[in-house]
Amino acid sequence: MAHGMRTDLHSNYARGGGGRGGRREAAQRYALLPLRVFLGVTFIYAGLDKLTDSAFFRANGTGSIGEQMRNVRDISAIPELVDLALKSPAGFGYAIAFGELAVGIGTLLGVLARVAALGGVLISLSLWLTVSWAAEPYYLGNDLAYLMAWVPLVLAGAAVWSVDGWWRARRRR
Repeated sequence: MAHGMRTDLHSNYARGGGGRGGRREAAQRYALLPLRVFLGVTFIYAGLDKLTDSAFFRANGTGSIGEQMRNVRDISAIPELVDLALKSPAGFGYAIAFGELAVGIGTLLGVLARVAALGGVLISLSLWLTVSWAAEPYYLGNDLAYLMAWVPLVLAGAAVWSVDGWWRARRRR
């Protein structure tokens, strides 16, 4: 009887039910949640901000995607990428806005979280190589920081408080 009780207590600790190891395990499980919330909310906000800005989708003018792309073309790492965006500034603007929205929602809810995070990597990488490439010193270019912030979510996904986690648990049953 004592042996069975000890096993139950040990299992409780291993699952995070108490003790030092349990708190550590719980902290590790939830460690990426603040990053997920921050990136999800930020990308949702960025996408909605673009979609509600009447000037953003124009080819010319202050605050337009076309003007922004022309301003960074000669200082970007890949000017050809900027040239591609300039072929259809509004189309590129909508692609970025809807991409940010989809990535943000997927990340926040944990729906196909690794795929959403990979989308975040691609958006951040393209913005880093174009818009913030010339930032000096390099760490002032915020797109590089976002790029690096997405990497842990690509690797780990969304284990807790996520649709992915719910789907996994449901499949196990």
